[in-house]
Amino acid sequence: MKAIKYIIIVFIVAFIAYNSVYFKKLDEVKASLSQKEFNAPLYAAAFWNNKLIPNLDKAIDLTKLKTMLSSDPAKTFDVYSHALGIGNLRYFLIRGKGSIESVNENDVTVMLNVDSSKQTVTLATEYIFGNAVRDASGLININEFTNTMDFNNVSAEINKIIREKVLPSFKQSVKKGDVVEFTGAIELNKEHLDLSHVEVVPVQIGMSNEK
Repeated sequence: MKAIKYIIIVFIVAFIAYNSVYFKKLDEVKASLSQKEFNAPLYAAAFWNNKLIPNLDKAIDLTKLKTMLSSDPAKTFDVYSHALGIGNLRYFLIRGKGSIESVNENDVTVMLNVDSSKQTVTLATEYIFGNAVRDASGLININEFTNTMDFNNVSAEINKIIREKVLPSFKQSVKKGDVVEFTGAIELNKEHLDLSHVEVVPVQIGMSNEK
């Protein structure tokens, strides 16, 4: 009887141990770890340095864009805008040049260099948020992300780069009458298009020697 009991105990222990241990493929383990360890600041910095900045030369001139939007908005949205979701909000990567008309608490008003008419645009300098810069270039693939939190955190980190690295020196030195060249992102509503007030989230801002 003792021998039978011993055999039964050994069998039970072996059964429990067998069902308590399992194996996974190394690729599955690495994939699981990479999902848990997503580094939004690192991803945003790599996107900024390796994708966004090298492609700023593809930005469309803002005055040209506004003209095209006035004459053929549907085609212009199709050709030049980007969005990573379904809806009317679309994003454009733009560039422009003009003189500072006013320096305000939260933004700067720029008079664009347009011969035929006065056109102004606002450069955001304080409240940098949203997905405009992340989405405007069309260089991020949403399928790279396993959840919306990581995706949204990338936007937050890109906006942080703008607040901490792009804007401080500009805000300290800018004054009325300065001529600036800028590249950035804008958000427009395809269904309710309003070109009377365009706000640019700047990616690059440079002072020009031209007066």
